[in-house]
Amino acid sequence: MMSRRNLLKTGAALLAGGAVGAVFRPATAAERRAAATQPPLKPPTGARYTPVVTPNSWALPWTMDNGVKVFHLVAEPVKREFAPGMVVNCWGYNGSSPGPTIEAVEGDRVRLLVTNNLPEHTSIHWHGIFLPNGMDGVGGLTQPHIPAGETYVYEFTLRQNGSFMYHPHADEMVQMAMGMMGFFVVHPRRPPAESRDRDFCIFPHMWAIHPGTYRPDPSVMLDFDIFTLNGRAYPGTTPMVVRPDDGVRLRFANISMTSHPMHIHGHKMWVVETDGGQIPRSAWVPESSLVIANGQTRAVDFVADVPGDWPLHCHKTHNAMNAM
Repeated sequence: MMSRRNLLKTGAALLAGGAVGAVFRPATAAERRAAATQPPLKPPTGARYTPVVTPNSWALPWTMDNGVKVFHLVAEPVKREFAPGMVVNCWGYNGSSPGPTIEAVEGDRVRLLVTNNLPEHTSIHWHGIFLPNGMDGVGGLTQPHIPAGETYVYEFTLRQNGSFMYHPHADEMVQMAMGMMGFFVVHPRRPPAESRDRDFCIFPHMWAIHPGTYRPDPSVMLDFDIFTLNGRAYPGTTPMVVRPDDGVRLRFANISMTSHPMHIHGHKMWVVETDGGQIPRSAWVPESSLVIANGQTRAVDFVADVPGDWPLHCHKTHNAMNAM
C-alpha cells in the first residue's frame, strides 16, 4: 500500500513534471522571426502608475499579442563603462548590465522570449514572483538549460505586485558575477493611496576586477574591489533629480556576495515593501540606513522636503571609497 507521504511525493513529482512539459518550450520559428525583426513598441501613455526610472539603464519595451504582453530579452556579452574611461567586459541583457527593467501590472499575462547569445547555456529565474513550477527558471531542475544560440519562452500571469528581480539559475557563480541581473517591477492593479511622483530602481553590486584586466573574476568570494550602482561608479552615476516636496520611492535589489547598508543624507526613509510583499502602513519603519541583504529587494518612500544635493551610498567604507 502506498503511504500518504509517498503519494504526496509522487503527486508533487507528477505536478512538477507536467508543469515543465506544459509551459516551458522553445520559441517557434514565427516567434524567433518576430523577436529578431519587429521593433518593439513603447508602453502606452496615460498608464495608471508612475513609470519607474532606472538610472544608467532603461525600461524594456513590449508588444501586445492577443492580450499578452510580450517582452524579448537577449543574454549576451556587453561592454559597460563603470566610470569615465573604465570599460569592463561584462555579461548582461540587451546590451546592458544590469539588464533593462521589466515593468508590468498585477494581473497581466506576460510572455518573455529569451535569446541566449552567451558562449554557454543559461536560464532566467524570476526572483520572488509567484508562478508555475516550470516557469521558475532553474536549469536542470524545472527546465532544460537554454543552449547557446537558442530562444526559449516563459509565460505566466502576474498574481502579485512589488519589486522583483531576474537573474540566471545556470552557472550562477560565473553569470551573476559577470553582471547578469535586472529588475522586474509589478505595479498594483489599483493605484496606491500614497502619491509617488518619482520611482527609482537601484542595483548595488560588487565586482572583482584586478588591476590591468577588463573582465570580472567570478572566482572571488570576498576580496572585491569595485562597487557600482546600476553598473556605474561615481562620478559616472546619474543623479536622481526630484522637485521639492516630491513623494519619492527607491527600490533596491541585491544579488551580490555581500549585504549593502544603503544610507541617505538629510532625510528619513519609510520601509514600505519587502520582496515578500507590501508592509501595512501601521508597520512602516523609519530608517536613514537600510541593509539590503543578499537576494533581497526592498522599497522605501520619502518626501524630498529639504532642497540640496544629497548623497545616497552604501555605508561600507570600502564600497563608498571604491577600489579600496
